[in-house]
Amino acid sequence: MQKIKIAQIITRLDWGGSADIIRILCESLPADKYEIKLIIGKTLHPTDKTKSFLKKFKDNVIVVPWLKREINPLFDFPALFNLYLILIKEKFDIVHTHTAKAGALGRLAAHLAGNRKLIHMPHGNNFYGYFNFVVTRMVVQIERFLSKYTTVFIALSELEKKELVEYAVAPAQKIKVVPSGLDLEFKNIDLSSHNAKKRAFGFNLEQKIVGLVSRLEPIKGVQYFIEAIPEVIKNNNEAAFLIVGEGSLLRKLEDRVRKLGVSGKVIFAGWREDILEVISFLEVLVQPSLNEAIGRVLLEAQGLGVPVIATRVGGIPEVVKDGITGVLVPPKDPKQLASSICKLLENSQRRLQMSKNAREWIDEKFSATKMIQEFDTLYKEVLLT
Repeated sequence: MQKIKIAQIITRLDWGGSADIIRILCESLPADKYEIKLIIGKTLHPTDKTKSFLKKFKDNVIVVPWLKREINPLFDFPALFNLYLILIKEKFDIVHTHTAKAGALGRLAAHLAGNRKLIHMPHGNNFYGYFNFVVTRMVVQIERFLSKYTTVFIALSELEKKELVEYAVAPAQKIKVVPSGLDLEFKNIDLSSHNAKKRAFGFNLEQKIVGLVSRLEPIKGVQYFIEAIPEVIKNNNEAAFLIVGEGSLLRKLEDRVRKLGVSGKVIFAGWREDILEVISFLEVLVQPSLNEAIGRVLLEAQGLGVPVIATRVGGIPEVVKDGITGVLVPPKDPKQLASSICKLLENSQRRLQMSKNAREWIDEKFSATKMIQEFDTLYKEVLLT
Protein backbone atom coordinates (compact mmCIF):
# COMPACT_ATOMS: atom_id res chain seq x y z
CA MET A 1 0.00 0.00 0.00
CA GLN A 2 1.34 3.44 -0.93
CA LYS A 3 2.04 5.66 2.06
CA ILE A 4 0.22 8.96 2.57
CA LYS A 5 2.81 11.73 2.24
CA ILE A 6 2.20 14.64 4.63
CA ALA A 7 4.01 17.94 5.23
CA GLN A 8 3.79 19.33 8.75
CA ILE A 9 4.69 23.06 8.66
CA ILE A 10 5.34 25.35 11.66
CA THR A 11 7.65 28.27 12.39
CA ARG A 12 9.46 26.60 15.30
CA LEU A 13 9.33 23.82 17.88
CA ASP A 14 10.10 25.91 20.94
CA TRP A 15 8.48 24.86 24.22
CA GLY A 16 4.71 24.98 23.92
CA GLY A 17 1.58 23.06 23.07
CA SER A 18 1.87 23.23 19.28
CA ALA A 19 5.38 21.76 19.36
CA ASP A 20 4.23 18.84 21.51
CA ILE A 21 1.27 18.09 19.25
CA ILE A 22 3.47 18.05 16.14
CA ARG A 23 6.06 15.87 17.85
CA ILE A 24 3.37 13.37 18.85
CA LEU A 25 1.94 13.33 15.32
CA CYS A 26 5.33 12.74 13.72
CA GLU A 27 6.31 10.05 16.23
CA SER A 28 3.01 8.23 16.61
CA LEU A 29 1.20 8.12 13.26
CA PRO A 30 1.69 4.58 11.87
CA ALA A 31 4.96 4.47 9.93
CA ASP A 32 3.57 1.84 7.56
CA LYS A 33 0.78 4.23 6.50
CA TYR A 34 2.40 7.67 6.57
CA GLU A 35 5.52 9.38 5.28
CA ILE A 36 5.90 12.66 7.16
CA LYS A 37 8.22 15.58 6.49
CA LEU A 38 8.55 18.30 9.12
CA ILE A 39 9.19 21.79 7.69
CA ILE A 40 10.24 24.32 10.34
CA GLY A 41 12.16 27.52 10.98
CA LYS A 42 14.92 27.74 13.57
CA THR A 43 14.06 26.37 17.02
CA LEU A 44 15.77 28.15 19.93
CA HIS A 45 14.13 26.73 23.08
CA PRO A 46 13.11 23.10 22.54
CA THR A 47 12.33 20.84 25.47
CA ASP A 48 14.60 17.86 26.09
CA LYS A 49 11.94 15.62 24.55
CA THR A 50 11.77 17.82 21.44
CA LYS A 51 15.58 17.82 21.14
CA SER A 52 15.59 14.04 21.26
CA PHE A 53 12.78 13.86 18.71
CA LEU A 54 14.52 16.24 16.25
CA LYS A 55 17.70 14.19 16.49
CA LYS A 56 15.88 10.93 15.70
CA PHE A 57 13.68 12.53 13.02
CA LYS A 58 16.47 14.58 11.39
CA ASP A 59 16.29 12.79 8.04
CA ASN A 60 12.70 13.96 7.69
CA VAL A 61 13.22 17.56 8.86
CA ILE A 62 13.58 20.46 6.42
CA VAL A 63 14.72 23.73 7.99
CA VAL A 64 13.69 27.01 6.32
CA PRO A 65 15.76 29.68 8.15
CA TRP A 66 13.53 32.55 6.96
CA LEU A 67 10.40 30.97 8.45
CA LYS A 68 9.90 33.04 11.59
CA ARG A 69 7.02 33.83 13.91
CA GLU A 70 7.38 37.61 13.60
CA ILE A 71 5.99 39.47 10.59
CA ASN A 72 8.88 40.81 8.49
CA PRO A 73 8.74 41.01 4.66
CA LEU A 74 12.54 40.65 4.48
CA PHE A 75 12.11 37.10 5.81
CA ASP A 76 8.54 36.32 4.79
CA PHE A 77 9.02 36.50 1.01
CA PRO A 78 12.12 34.23 1.00
CA ALA A 79 10.27 31.86 3.34
CA LEU A 80 7.26 31.77 0.99
CA PHE A 81 9.48 31.11 -2.03
CA ASN A 82 11.40 28.34 -0.26
CA LEU A 83 8.20 26.68 0.92
CA TYR A 84 6.88 26.83 -2.64
CA LEU A 85 10.03 25.12 -4.01
CA ILE A 86 9.90 22.41 -1.34
CA LEU A 87 6.22 21.68 -1.95
CA ILE A 88 6.73 21.59 -5.73
CA LYS A 89 9.59 19.10 -5.32
CA GLU A 90 8.09 16.82 -2.66
CA LYS A 91 4.54 16.50 -4.08
CA PHE A 92 2.76 15.90 -0.77
CA ASP A 93 -0.67 14.30 -0.59
CA ILE A 94 -1.63 16.58 2.32
CA VAL A 95 -0.13 19.84 3.60
CA HIS A 96 -0.87 20.39 7.30
CA THR A 97 0.03 23.85 8.65
CA HIS A 98 0.18 24.95 12.27
CA THR A 99 -0.25 28.39 13.92
CA ALA A 100 -1.02 31.69 12.21
CA LYS A 101 2.24 32.63 10.51
CA ALA A 102 3.20 29.20 9.19
CA GLY A 103 -0.46 28.71 8.33
CA ALA A 104 -0.53 31.81 6.15
CA LEU A 105 2.76 31.24 4.32
CA GLY A 106 2.35 27.47 4.16
CA ARG A 107 -1.16 27.50 2.73
CA LEU A 108 -0.33 30.19 0.19
CA ALA A 109 2.80 28.33 -0.93
CA ALA A 110 0.84 25.06 -1.09
CA HIS A 111 -1.89 26.60 -3.22
CA LEU A 112 0.66 28.11 -5.60
CA ALA A 113 2.42 24.73 -5.79
CA GLY A 114 -0.81 23.01 -6.77
CA ASN A 115 -1.57 21.23 -3.49
CA ARG A 116 -5.33 20.97 -2.97
CA LYS A 117 -5.55 19.02 0.29
CA LEU A 118 -4.77 21.66 2.92
CA ILE A 119 -5.36 21.30 6.66
CA HIS A 120 -4.80 24.25 8.97
CA MET A 121 -4.54 24.08 12.76
CA PRO A 122 -4.45 27.60 14.28
CA HIS A 123 -3.67 26.45 17.87
CA GLY A 124 -5.79 29.40 19.03
CA ASN A 125 -6.49 32.63 17.17
CA ASN A 126 -5.17 36.17 16.81
CA PHE A 127 -8.61 37.74 16.48
CA TYR A 128 -8.41 39.63 19.79
CA GLY A 129 -5.90 40.49 22.50
CA TYR A 130 -2.76 40.50 20.33
CA PHE A 131 -2.83 43.51 18.01
CA ASN A 132 -4.49 46.91 17.53
CA PHE A 133 -7.77 47.19 15.62
CA VAL A 134 -6.20 47.77 12.18
CA VAL A 135 -3.76 44.84 12.37
CA THR A 136 -6.42 42.58 13.88
CA ARG A 137 -8.80 43.42 11.03
CA MET A 138 -6.06 42.61 8.53
CA VAL A 139 -5.39 39.25 10.23
CA VAL A 140 -9.07 38.33 10.00
CA GLN A 141 -9.23 39.31 6.31
CA ILE A 142 -6.13 37.22 5.52
CA GLU A 143 -7.64 34.22 7.30
CA ARG A 144 -10.90 34.63 5.37
CA PHE A 145 -8.96 34.73 2.10
CA LEU A 146 -6.88 31.66 2.91
CA SER A 147 -9.97 29.78 4.04
CA LYS A 148 -10.95 29.44 0.37
CA TYR A 149 -7.97 27.13 -0.15
CA THR A 150 -8.28 25.24 3.16
CA THR A 151 -9.89 21.82 3.11
CA VAL A 152 -10.34 21.47 6.88
CA PHE A 153 -9.61 23.57 9.96
CA ILE A 154 -8.64 21.80 13.18
CA ALA A 155 -9.74 23.50 16.40
CA LEU A 156 -8.51 22.45 19.83
CA SER A 157 -11.78 23.38 21.52
CA GLU A 158 -15.44 24.02 20.78
CA LEU A 159 -14.91 27.69 21.62
CA GLU A 160 -12.11 27.99 19.07
CA LYS A 161 -14.46 26.49 16.49
CA LYS A 162 -17.20 28.91 17.51
CA GLU A 163 -14.87 31.89 17.08
CA LEU A 164 -13.75 30.75 13.62
CA VAL A 165 -17.41 30.71 12.65
CA GLU A 166 -18.29 34.02 14.36
CA TYR A 167 -15.41 35.83 12.63
CA ALA A 168 -16.60 34.36 9.31
CA VAL A 169 -13.27 32.61 8.75
CA ALA A 170 -14.84 29.22 8.08
CA PRO A 171 -18.27 27.56 8.18
CA ALA A 172 -18.91 25.07 10.98
CA GLN A 173 -18.93 22.09 8.62
CA LYS A 174 -15.35 22.89 7.59
CA ILE A 175 -14.04 22.76 11.17
CA LYS A 176 -13.24 19.64 13.20
CA VAL A 177 -12.50 19.76 16.93
CA VAL A 178 -9.64 17.52 18.08
CA PRO A 179 -8.69 17.95 21.78
CA SER A 180 -4.99 18.26 22.50
CA GLY A 181 -3.39 14.93 23.35
CA LEU A 182 -0.77 14.39 26.03
CA ASP A 183 1.87 11.73 26.08
CA LEU A 184 0.89 10.47 29.53
CA GLU A 185 4.30 8.93 30.23
CA PHE A 186 5.32 12.39 31.46
CA LYS A 187 3.36 11.62 34.64
CA ASN A 188 5.98 9.07 35.64
CA ILE A 189 8.59 11.68 36.55
CA ASP A 190 10.45 11.21 39.81
CA LEU A 191 8.44 12.97 42.49
CA SER A 192 10.94 12.11 45.24
CA SER A 193 13.15 15.00 44.18
CA HIS A 194 10.60 17.71 45.16
CA ASN A 195 12.45 18.89 48.24
CA ALA A 196 15.79 19.03 46.46
CA LYS A 197 14.21 21.03 43.62
CA LYS A 198 12.64 23.51 46.03
CA ARG A 199 15.94 24.01 47.84
CA ALA A 200 17.77 24.45 44.53
CA PHE A 201 15.53 27.44 43.76
CA GLY A 202 16.17 28.89 47.21
CA PHE A 203 12.79 28.07 48.74
CA ASN A 204 12.48 26.52 52.18
CA LEU A 205 10.41 23.37 52.61
CA GLU A 206 7.64 25.09 54.58
CA GLN A 207 6.82 27.50 51.80
CA LYS A 208 3.80 26.91 49.56
CA ILE A 209 4.91 27.61 46.01
CA VAL A 210 2.53 29.23 43.54
CA GLY A 211 3.91 29.02 40.03
CA LEU A 212 3.43 30.48 36.58
CA VAL A 213 4.96 28.90 33.46
CA SER A 214 4.53 31.05 30.38
CA ARG A 215 5.97 33.34 27.76
CA LEU A 216 6.27 36.71 29.47
CA GLU A 217 4.17 38.62 26.95
CA PRO A 218 1.14 40.92 27.44
CA ILE A 219 -1.32 38.36 26.05
CA LYS A 220 -0.38 35.94 28.84
CA GLY A 221 -1.60 38.33 31.55
CA VAL A 222 1.48 37.81 33.76
CA GLN A 223 1.26 41.43 34.92
CA TYR A 224 -2.04 40.68 36.70
CA PHE A 225 -0.45 37.75 38.50
CA ILE A 226 2.29 40.09 39.76
CA GLU A 227 -0.31 42.57 41.03
CA ALA A 228 -2.05 39.78 42.97
CA ILE A 229 1.08 38.72 44.87
CA PRO A 230 1.10 41.33 47.70
CA GLU A 231 -2.48 40.45 48.65
CA VAL A 232 -1.67 36.75 48.77
CA ILE A 233 1.39 37.34 50.96
CA LYS A 234 -0.66 39.53 53.27
CA ASN A 235 -3.03 36.63 53.89
CA ASN A 236 -0.56 33.75 53.74
CA ASN A 237 3.01 34.33 54.87
CA GLU A 238 4.06 30.85 53.75
CA ALA A 239 3.29 31.66 50.12
CA ALA A 240 6.17 32.10 47.66
CA PHE A 241 6.11 32.56 43.90
CA LEU A 242 8.01 31.07 40.97
CA ILE A 243 7.82 32.55 37.47
CA VAL A 244 9.26 30.36 34.71
CA GLY A 245 9.69 31.79 31.23
CA GLU A 246 11.18 34.57 29.17
CA GLY A 247 9.76 37.35 27.06
CA SER A 248 9.54 41.05 26.32
CA LEU A 249 7.97 41.90 29.71
CA LEU A 250 10.70 40.34 31.87
CA ARG A 251 12.44 43.57 32.93
CA LYS A 252 9.16 45.40 33.56
CA LEU A 253 7.86 42.54 35.67
CA GLU A 254 11.07 42.38 37.70
CA ASP A 255 10.89 46.16 38.28
CA ARG A 256 7.25 45.91 39.37
CA VAL A 257 8.06 43.16 41.85
CA ARG A 258 10.74 45.40 43.39
CA LYS A 259 8.37 48.36 43.59
CA LEU A 260 5.73 46.23 45.28
CA GLY A 261 8.31 45.21 47.90
CA VAL A 262 7.88 41.45 47.37
CA SER A 263 11.25 40.58 45.80
CA GLY A 264 12.08 38.22 48.66
CA LYS A 265 9.06 36.09 47.83
CA VAL A 266 9.34 35.95 44.03
CA ILE A 267 11.87 34.08 41.92
CA PHE A 268 12.19 34.62 38.17
CA ALA A 269 13.64 31.34 36.88
CA GLY A 270 13.95 32.21 33.19
CA TRP A 271 13.78 29.44 30.63
CA ARG A 272 14.00 25.91 32.10
CA GLU A 273 14.56 22.51 30.53
CA ASP A 274 12.94 20.70 33.49
CA ILE A 275 9.54 22.38 33.33
CA LEU A 276 7.48 19.30 34.18
CA GLU A 277 9.61 18.58 37.24
CA VAL A 278 9.17 22.19 38.31
CA ILE A 279 5.40 22.11 37.85
CA SER A 280 5.15 18.90 39.87
CA PHE A 281 6.29 20.54 43.15
CA LEU A 282 3.91 23.50 42.95
CA GLU A 283 0.93 23.81 45.27
CA VAL A 284 -0.95 25.74 42.58
CA LEU A 285 -0.24 26.69 38.97
CA VAL A 286 -1.66 29.99 37.69
CA GLN A 287 -2.44 30.86 34.04
CA PRO A 288 -3.87 34.43 33.85
CA SER A 289 -4.07 34.67 30.03
CA LEU A 290 -6.14 37.22 28.14
CA ASN A 291 -6.57 34.84 25.18
CA GLU A 292 -5.63 31.17 25.04
CA ALA A 293 -6.44 28.23 22.80
CA ILE A 294 -6.28 25.79 25.68
CA GLY A 295 -3.07 26.44 27.61
CA ARG A 296 -1.21 23.13 27.33
CA VAL A 297 0.60 23.82 30.59
CA LEU A 298 -2.83 23.56 32.25
CA LEU A 299 -3.21 20.04 30.87
CA GLU A 300 0.28 19.09 32.05
CA ALA A 301 -0.27 20.52 35.53
CA GLN A 302 -3.58 18.72 35.94
CA GLY A 303 -2.04 15.50 34.63
CA LEU A 304 0.60 15.85 37.35
CA GLY A 305 -2.11 16.40 39.94
CA VAL A 306 -1.42 20.12 40.45
CA PRO A 307 -4.58 22.25 40.90
CA VAL A 308 -4.76 25.23 38.57
CA ILE A 309 -6.20 28.72 38.65
CA ALA A 310 -6.82 30.15 35.19
CA THR A 311 -8.81 32.84 33.45
CA ARG A 312 -12.16 32.15 31.86
CA VAL A 313 -10.99 32.91 28.29
CA GLY A 314 -10.55 31.05 25.00
CA GLY A 315 -10.72 27.28 25.32
CA ILE A 316 -9.59 27.19 28.96
CA PRO A 317 -13.10 26.44 30.34
CA GLU A 318 -13.06 23.27 28.24
CA VAL A 319 -9.84 21.96 29.80
CA VAL A 320 -10.27 23.12 33.41
CA LYS A 321 -13.37 21.94 35.27
CA ASP A 322 -14.20 24.92 37.44
CA GLY A 323 -14.38 23.97 41.13
CA ILE A 324 -13.43 20.36 40.34
CA THR A 325 -9.92 20.28 38.81
CA GLY A 326 -9.15 23.96 39.32
CA VAL A 327 -10.62 27.44 39.59
CA LEU A 328 -11.60 29.84 36.82
CA VAL A 329 -11.47 33.61 37.34
CA PRO A 330 -12.18 36.65 35.14
CA PRO A 331 -9.21 38.04 33.15
CA LYS A 332 -7.48 41.27 34.21
CA ASP A 333 -8.70 40.89 37.81
CA PRO A 334 -5.78 40.71 40.30
CA LYS A 335 -8.13 40.94 43.28
CA GLN A 336 -10.14 37.87 42.28
CA LEU A 337 -6.94 36.06 41.33
CA ALA A 338 -5.44 36.75 44.76
CA SER A 339 -8.62 35.65 46.53
CA SER A 340 -8.72 32.35 44.64
CA ILE A 341 -5.03 31.64 45.32
CA CYS A 342 -5.51 32.34 49.03
CA LYS A 343 -8.54 30.07 49.31
CA LEU A 344 -6.73 27.17 47.66
CA LEU A 345 -3.58 27.60 49.74
CA GLU A 346 -5.65 27.63 52.92
CA ASN A 347 -7.57 24.45 52.10
CA SER A 348 -5.25 21.45 51.76
CA GLN A 349 -8.18 19.02 51.60
CA ARG A 350 -9.64 20.84 48.63
CA ARG A 351 -6.24 20.81 46.88
CA LEU A 352 -5.93 17.06 47.43
CA GLN A 353 -9.38 16.41 45.99
CA MET A 354 -8.69 18.66 43.00
CA SER A 355 -5.40 16.85 42.45
CA LYS A 356 -7.20 13.48 42.26
CA ASN A 357 -9.94 14.88 40.02
CA ALA A 358 -7.42 16.52 37.70
CA ARG A 359 -5.43 13.33 37.09
CA GLU A 360 -8.60 11.38 36.29
CA TRP A 361 -9.88 14.15 33.98
CA ILE A 362 -6.68 14.23 31.91
CA ASP A 363 -6.51 10.44 31.64
CA GLU A 364 -10.10 10.33 30.42
CA LYS A 365 -10.13 13.21 27.94
CA PHE A 366 -6.66 14.16 26.69
CA SER A 367 -4.62 11.10 25.74
CA ALA A 368 -2.22 11.14 22.79
CA THR A 369 -3.62 7.78 21.62
CA LYS A 370 -7.09 9.24 21.21
CA MET A 371 -5.71 12.28 19.34
CA ILE A 372 -3.69 10.10 16.93
CA GLN A 373 -6.76 7.98 16.15
CA GLU A 374 -8.71 11.12 15.27
CA PHE A 375 -5.97 12.46 12.98
CA ASP A 376 -5.58 9.08 11.29
CA THR A 377 -9.28 9.12 10.45
CA LEU A 378 -9.20 12.78 9.41
CA TYR A 379 -6.27 12.41 7.00
CA LYS A 380 -8.02 9.54 5.23
CA GLU A 381 -11.23 11.56 4.98
CA VAL A 382 -9.38 14.57 3.52
CA LEU A 383 -7.83 12.41 0.81
CA LEU A 384 -11.31 11.31 -0.24
CA THR A 385 -12.76 14.84 -0.48
